[in-house]
Amino acid sequence: MDLTQLEMFNAVASTGSITQAAQKVHRVPSNLTTRIRQLEADLGVELFIRENQRLRLSPAGHSFLRYSQQILALVDEARMVVAGDEPQGLFSLGSLESTAAVRISPTLAHFNQRYPKIHLALSTGPSGTMIDGVLEGNLSAAFVDGPLVHPGLEGLPVFPEEMMIVAPFGHPPIARASEVNGASVYAFRANCSYRRHFESWFHADRATPGRIHEMESYHGMLACVIAGAGLALMPCRMLESMPG
Repeated sequence: MDLTQLEMFNAVASTGSITQAAQKVHRVPSNLTTRIRQLEADLGVELFIRENQRLRLSPAGHSFLRYSQQILALVDEARMVVAGDEPQGLFSLGSLESTAAVRISPTLAHFNQRYPKIHLALSTGPSGTMIDGVLEGNLSAAFVDGPLVHPGLEGLPVFPEEMMIVAPFGHPPIARASEVNGASVYAFRANCSYRRHFESWFHADRATPGRIHEMESYHGMLACVIAGAGLALMPCRMLESMPG
């Protein structure tokens, strides 16, 4: 196993294609195929599941990807330390929209001041999208809701998040889901973990939400709730940050 093999493995993992990965690392496809096979033989496992012309990571591949990324990152860091350079390059960070809006702004500002040569690229979206981004190598890390359960990833608790069910003005207090059985709900797309928590809250009380209207922002959800059109589940910090 060598660094070139790890770079090739990461390229295939991120593209899902030998041809595209070969272009990324400036090698011929046959060389990549041979080196990946050698790496799998050294490890004694198949790192990819081969489907027609595409390759996707096997369970073992997902686990190995995390270590491969860490090894290459450490090598880059070691080179910079030896050369006496400041950390530099691209750091792609993912985050839930609410977390980016009300939680991490001071942290990002401090990071930019401390590491001016690092280009910090922030992407926001649902937890599912952010997790996929990390697994595919498009994101270095991401703020998602927990607990994180995935064999190829490690999660670190950062802060607790209190959630609140938002209802139209004058709506009776809501103690359990059965009291709002069949109510319309405003939420993000199906891969949003907060939406799944909301649906689970209904199902745990043997209740079912009515129509689920998919929105792209908390501001849009809140506007619909204020208009009397349904319910929404929002982080308390996000709600407190909104005007009015």
